[in-house]
This record gives sequence, structure tokens and C-alpha cells, in this order.
Amino acid sequence: MDLLTTEPALDPRVRRTRTAVLRAAVDLVSARGTAVTISEIAEAADVSRRVVYQHFGDLDGVLLEAGVDLARRELLPRLDGADDRANTLLLARHFAEHQPFYGALLTGSCAFELNRGLIELFLPVNRQAVAQLVGDRVSRQAADDLAAFVTGGASSFVTTWVIEGAHDPEAFTDRVLGVLTALTTALEATC
Repeated sequence: MDLLTTEPALDPRVRRTRTAVLRAAVDLVSARGTAVTISEIAEAADVSRRVVYQHFGDLDGVLLEAGVDLARRELLPRLDGADDRANTLLLARHFAEHQPFYGALLTGSCAFELNRGLIELFLPVNRQAVAQLVGDRVSRQAADDLAAFVTGGASSFVTTWVIEGAHDPEAFTDRVLGVLTALTTALEATC
């Protein structure tokens, strides 16, 4: 089981502990950037440092899981496969609302792993969208490759926007949809 993309099926006490640690990490990083310690996170979550180390291994492990967990909890359940604008705006508003947190992580030591974790999280959503777009006009491998390409490109686009301050989710949504429209038009012409 991949803990980055799937909510772990754990004992309720373990789940509460993990939730407290992840929320403490989000709150502390949002307020102070990545200059936080395991001790501070443990104290804010009202658990011992040992418990944090047992669950996450190290500080980067906590921060990585906090970033992916936040997107998994707040975005995935709300995505509607039918409405590109609503989905893109939801995503933009999420990253804008949590810009101090994601901005710190995306410029810190766990940036590569967080990017990879977010790509893994959104890749299944994009696979469905690509499958609907291209149908059986391309091979399954080509559709998977296109979904990976789009997801990685979108990740880079979002990362840059978040690092630059994540201003104006509406305008960013228009930019993303403009790129998707150009891509869709090109695909329809070639498939």
C-alpha cells in the first residue's frame, strides 16, 4: 500500500495520533516555514518525539506526508470529473489558501518528494480525463504517457505559481484552462 496516495487503514488511536501530528505540522509550517523541529511538532500535537519518529521517520517524512495528506483530504473527495473549470478552480483555491505551507515545502528539502507525491495523487484523476479525451484512438501506453506528461507539467505549473505567491486563483484557473484547451485542440487534430 502506498501511504502517499491511500489513506492508511489504521487503528483509530493511531489514526488520531497521525492526524494530530500532520495538522500540527501544517499549522507550524504555515506560520513559520520549514524551520520547525520534530520536538515542536510533537509538542503541538501533544505526543512524544518518539511517537513522531515511529510514525514518520524524520522531519521530511512528517512534512511530506502532511503535504500529501492535506491535498488528499481537502481536494480528492471534492473533485468532480465532469467540470474542468470547477475542478481547476478548486485546486487553485486550495493551493492559494495554503500557499505559506506549500510554498515552504516546495522550496525546502522535501520539495522533490512532495512533488512526486502530489503527482502520484493526481495521476489517476488525469488518467480518467485523458481516457475520456482520447478514447481508443491511441494505445493504452500512449494514453498513460500523456496523463503522466500532463500531470507532471501541471505540477510544475502549480509549483511555480505557489512559490511566486499563488495570487488570484481565478486568473490562474483561466491560464490552466487555456493550456488545456490548446492541448485538447492539438490532440483532436492529431488523433
